[in-house]
Amino acid sequence: MPERKATIASRVGLHARPASIFAEAAAAQPVDVTIAMEGEPAEEAMDAASMLSLMSLGASNGDVVVLRAEGDGADEALDALVKILETDLDA
Repeated sequence: MPERKATIASRVGLHARPASIFAEAAAAQPVDVTIAMEGEPAEEAMDAASMLSLMSLGASNGDVVVLRAEGDGADEALDALVKILETDLDA
């Protein structure tokens, strides 16, 4: 299963506006994407397209998260989502 690590760049972390933007982008992908804090087991991963999951993740600026997806287009989807997380969406 492809995975990518991303460092949260938004100053407020993955909350409110950044979480909304990311959830919308994750939902638009052709594959289901999960997200978890680095070091968490894969079984703890949450739905990246869910605002509730993203808010409960508690990812702050500088935290590293792991995105995983499987299926046709997974690599491209993960690359696109990493770019979003590594952009300061509060700027």
